[in-house]
Amino acid sequence: MIFKQPRIIFLLAGLLLLLNLVQAYFTDLIFDEAYYWYYSKELAWGYFDHPPMVAFLIKLGSIFSDNELGVRLISCFMSVGSFLLLWDMVEHPRKKEYIPEFFILFFSVTLLNAYGFFTLPDTPLLFFLTLFLWLYKKFIARPGVVLAVLLGLIMALLMYSKYHALLIIVFVILSNLKLVFNKYAWIAVVASLVFYSPHLLWLFENDFVSIRYHLYERPNRAYEFGDFTLGFFINLIILFGLTFPWFYRSLIKTRSTDLFTRALLFLTYGFILFFFISSFNRRVQTQWLIAICIPMLIITYRSMLNEENTRRWLLRMGIANCAILLYLRIGLAYAPVFPVHYESHGNRIWIHKLAELAGDKPVVFENSYRLASMYQFYSGGLSYSLNEVTYRHNQFSIDNSEAKIQNKDVLYVSKYFDKSAINVETSPGFYMHVVYMSDFQSFRKLRCLNNDQQVNSRSLERSFYLYNPYPSDVELSKLKFGLAYLNKYQEVKDTILLKVRADRDGSNILKSGDSLPMSFELPHTDSLVPTYYKLAVSSKRLPFGLNSYNVKIQN
Repeated sequence: MIFKQPRIIFLLAGLLLLLNLVQAYFTDLIFDEAYYWYYSKELAWGYFDHPPMVAFLIKLGSIFSDNELGVRLISCFMSVGSFLLLWDMVEHPRKKEYIPEFFILFFSVTLLNAYGFFTLPDTPLLFFLTLFLWLYKKFIARPGVVLAVLLGLIMALLMYSKYHALLIIVFVILSNLKLVFNKYAWIAVVASLVFYSPHLLWLFENDFVSIRYHLYERPNRAYEFGDFTLGFFINLIILFGLTFPWFYRSLIKTRSTDLFTRALLFLTYGFILFFFISSFNRRVQTQWLIAICIPMLIITYRSMLNEENTRRWLLRMGIANCAILLYLRIGLAYAPVFPVHYESHGNRIWIHKLAELAGDKPVVFENSYRLASMYQFYSGGLSYSLNEVTYRHNQFSIDNSEAKIQNKDVLYVSKYFDKSAINVETSPGFYMHVVYMSDFQSFRKLRCLNNDQQVNSRSLERSFYLYNPYPSDVELSKLKFGLAYLNKYQEVKDTILLKVRADRDGSNILKSGDSLPMSFELPHTDSLVPTYYKLAVSSKRLPFGLNSYNVKIQN
């Protein structure tokens, strides 16, 4: 049983919790945390970029504290939970002789250290993955209805944390194909779908925005071996720091002797292979690989117990890792000792300057959901991310934040220099340019609904429907239309002012909830051979927005 463990395990768990709580309190938020805090202001069953678990954790922690500690509180406890569950999963007659070594091994893993206090989607993913493996180990030994329903719940919680969780479930099933004929496994699957159905319904009601973005609309770029495939292998090293040779040596030497070990191996090799193949298409981010840390900790600790030489080197390199990580953790909270400027440094300063300039006016950030979220957290003021056609959709695209600032006087923040702008330094050498704007009007929610998902380049005449989802009518004379050409990596390469005509007689008003048929001629371009185009709309003094999906051009 997990509670029947040596006293030192709980002392070390308490030390880990205390360290993470102190770190959480004294370290300013990073931008992604601020963005997920922004999620939590309005709880929902889904958000643009991710499922809702990260927002729920922040909301829960914020009940106890409204500062950085509140944002990170539940993450600190989840880290301790993972530590205890991992310890309990290792079955070895000598493991109680090497408890400090287990703590050092756990603490030395780079991203497990970071996600011990940062609140990001990978934080609950790691905890629920650990809990999933812990339950699966028991399920293998004694399958039953109760364990099946609990496994179903944890699978749903994994999926509520991050969509990558699907890979975890798939690789574990592949490690034990007899589960297909196990009635209790099917109970787990059905239970997970029931528990996950609110998010599936949210996706359906929101036109599968998250899936569309991650699978089809996320910009990419041309393949670069150094940044893509070589970068993938560098990330595999970064995960474990100085201990990486012994982690991977332990993985290679481990043999599939039972179903649980087989699951650990399938999970680890499956993730590595999947993202190795992905690296030939796009850049693999380090955190995408983080799931392998949990099974590899179990595998490596077993090797540590069995091999004295491995134990000696892991202990040495693990202590070195811990020393480096402790130094970096101090630097996260206290900038003067950190080797470079990091995103948790200095945000209060520029936010204070900006808040003084804004007064009670909302602040509109051009193309930055990160700055908009950070500003709201530390100033308490209202902000909005105005996403233009060269940027990307985010939570500000689908929530009601635009309505809160419509027709108000605002402080407008842009990365583009303007002679009338006030310059505010955000970090050494980087400035934001600020201007006052009266009667702000944005039409980011207008939708250009294309009749086709792809067109022939020789067919110049195109049509679409302009749909008004706003509760009020929109004057067409206030709008300008544009067409953005994108390359095969879905990067915007050119934006052209577009002449459109209404294909229905009537007034200059597009009524609330109405759709107006419109047409245009697809402009010819000599400078590039585009692969996609998208339509863009804006008020006449703002940059073009993201108002349509990409349409493929068949040449």
